[in-house]
Amino acid sequence: MKKLISFILFFAACLMTASAQHASTIRSGELWYDNEGHHINAHGGGILKYGDTYYWFGEHKADHTSNALVGVTCYASKDLLNWRNCGVALSVTDPPAGREFRMDDPGSDIERGCILERPKVIYNPVTKKFCMWFHLELKGQGYNAARYGVAVADRPEGPYKFLYSQRADAGMWPIEFDSSHASNLLAELDTMDVKHYKDWTPAWREAVDKGVFVKRDFGEGQMSRDMTLFIDDDGKAYHIFSSEENLTLHIAELTGDYLHHTGRYTRVAPAGHNEAPAIFKHNGTYWMITSGCTGWDPNEARMFSAPSIWGPWIQHPNPCRGPKAELTFGGQSTFVLPLDNGTYIFMADIWRPRHPSDARYIWLPIEFEDGKPIIRWRDEWSF
Repeated sequence: MKKLISFILFFAACLMTASAQHASTIRSGELWYDNEGHHINAHGGGILKYGDTYYWFGEHKADHTSNALVGVTCYASKDLLNWRNCGVALSVTDPPAGREFRMDDPGSDIERGCILERPKVIYNPVTKKFCMWFHLELKGQGYNAARYGVAVADRPEGPYKFLYSQRADAGMWPIEFDSSHASNLLAELDTMDVKHYKDWTPAWREAVDKGVFVKRDFGEGQMSRDMTLFIDDDGKAYHIFSSEENLTLHIAELTGDYLHHTGRYTRVAPAGHNEAPAIFKHNGTYWMITSGCTGWDPNEARMFSAPSIWGPWIQHPNPCRGPKAELTFGGQSTFVLPLDNGTYIFMADIWRPRHPSDARYIWLPIEFEDGKPIIRWRDEWSF
């Protein structure tokens, strides 16, 4: 009997591996297997195309915690359907031997047990470096650190070397504060304090819009949480992230080596409470899909557009169509992948907080109706 059970398990594993190696369609929400027959573990991720190969980077999730116990994983594919496991691109670090963990001495910024989310990688053709950015929360501090982290590698699959983490644009005002009314606005901000406002009241919303949280974090740097990266047609790169207690999105310009902020940034939808930004450009218009802030639970997607990366950004209705469209099909946006043929793939995660490693993926083609993006649910589709 034991031999029969062993044979059945072996046969099932062989079938699983064989089917994983010959995927021909996208089936969102189902298990996606790599070349070794394992469910792909690359959550909150993004994709870089380099040469003729696509590289998928994402969070490695454990079975019972969303804290980072491994790091950022990388998978490679020629066809976006069949994925080879390239291993760990960026590894979290172990605490020094013999050192007991203390809240006031967490060791490395990316020590095992930190929160490391939404890694994205872009290639710099001048420095010939692969640059990884991610949302980072220091071990043992919950979501209070609100930093971004940066790592770099010589090869797309890594290994990546961690460089630093910090908050964003310390000592810098957004570009809209440089306008003619900036002096009056900054003078008004001097009299404003977050503690003087009750959350979600009209007065509070007005204060957020004027920049009361920007003022609060001016010296230490702006909060940086859910994020993505974007390279424009002119080669300039941008870091897009949730800031101001997840109330306002920031778009920050990167330096020429893609490893730092220049200090030039703008704010999008103040007090709108957006996270999970995914951005792309189509026919000269910038489009951004986001979600609301409801923890691990899905909510209705939002969509914004602008004629310039610097705005003005205007909001549009939910672009999703089909079953559970009002909940983004049960998922949350993470990335939009442009293909060489001019089409785009919307990527999202179906989170499973009780079993994080079993989180599933949604990939759907973006269509256009009346010039606006539409994401229509499909049980199965091919390129």
